[in-house]
Amino acid sequence: MGAAPVTPPAAGSGALARADYTPALTLLASLFFMWGFITVINNALLPHLRSVFVLDYTRTTLIESVWFIAYFVASIPSAKLIERIGYQRAIVVGLAIMAAGALMMVPAAWLPSYGFVLVALFVIASGITLLQVAANPYVAVIGPPETSSSRLNLVQAFNSLGTTLAPLFAGYLILGRSTGGTAEAGVQLTEAERYADAQSVILPYIIVAAVLVLLAIVIARFPLPAIGRATQRVARAQREALSLWRHRNLVFGVPAIFIYLIAEIGVANLFINFVSQPDIAAITHEQAARYLALLWGGMMVGRFLGSVLMKRFAAEHVLAAFSVGALAVTLVTTFAHGPIAMWSLILVGFFHSIMFPTIFTLGIKGLGPLTEEGAGLLIMAIAGGALVVVQGWLADLYGLQWSFLLTAACEVYVLFYALWGCRPTHALPDPEPEPEAA
Repeated sequence: MGAAPVTPPAAGSGALARADYTPALTLLASLFFMWGFITVINNALLPHLRSVFVLDYTRTTLIESVWFIAYFVASIPSAKLIERIGYQRAIVVGLAIMAAGALMMVPAAWLPSYGFVLVALFVIASGITLLQVAANPYVAVIGPPETSSSRLNLVQAFNSLGTTLAPLFAGYLILGRSTGGTAEAGVQLTEAERYADAQSVILPYIIVAAVLVLLAIVIARFPLPAIGRATQRVARAQREALSLWRHRNLVFGVPAIFIYLIAEIGVANLFINFVSQPDIAAITHEQAARYLALLWGGMMVGRFLGSVLMKRFAAEHVLAAFSVGALAVTLVTTFAHGPIAMWSLILVGFFHSIMFPTIFTLGIKGLGPLTEEGAGLLIMAIAGGALVVVQGWLADLYGLQWSFLLTAACEVYVLFYALWGCRPTHALPDPEPEPEAA
């Protein structure tokens, strides 16, 4: 599992350098696709488990909170593991952990056990955390710094392709094969029906585990370019003279990622329950999963578009425009009814599209030799998705529709970050790439 070293491109060889990185970026795109796919299976899994275990919104969203708590718990160990074994081996380990977690869903379904499901999802999310810590900064620094936002948005678009297809996959194999998924809203299931429904998750997670093992084998045998000093930790003595907290774009970027994830996860995980309500679209959960695919499809389209726009306009200006759009459609969702509320919530996906990759690249801008440490903090901030339980609590207390005011508040902070918080202070020069031993 050797890694081909990345050597600094000669002046005027930008096109050649980009061509050299294409195979690696293509393979990494498949990685982004898979973790997006697996993450969004949860959007169909949550209403399914809500029916199987008869959960309120608070305990339903707690399932997703456990998923994102894994980001907080596993981020630092993931960074240390990458230091010891390198990016490529760490990616393979991450895929193996995800496969193990997927297989744990089989006994969790046979029991069935709410607690076992939480443990299995925590294991899967820990594997994804390792992939996130490795792949996001890798993509950000593998090419020219001036196109890092465009490049990460492009690769994240394949993540969105996975999130677009996942609801169709889960809708057919989980919701479509269960009584709760095909019943009208509000129908009470018998204990025997709920037990039978629990078994419907077994086949999809076996398929997922098999694909993850296959992808791990492919990546283990692929000569990924190694990353030189651009993402390595500087010597301890040098780091003591530098401070991450002097960089405003990082200081405000960490909460921006944290807060944005509350919005993204809240919208996605409550979408099926929201649109299936009688006063919104009055459809079954299986049918709602098809519309959820449109929400994630909008995110994919937005990321491809964002990648193009950021070659002509400053990334922070594009981020500001998209955050204004997200705020507008979220408010429509909160106060409208019927199909208008459903379609406005679908549009949130389009406007959310560029937020994570753009905040990430703006957050590490100008960190120089501290880029790796800053990236680790930004990945840890993905744990903000765990606070989706707050929206579940608000939904139980005030109603599901009013809970989207929390989403609107999150969009306001992203707008603040785009307009002011992302401006770099005390920017450091990026170190030149150099060959790294495999």
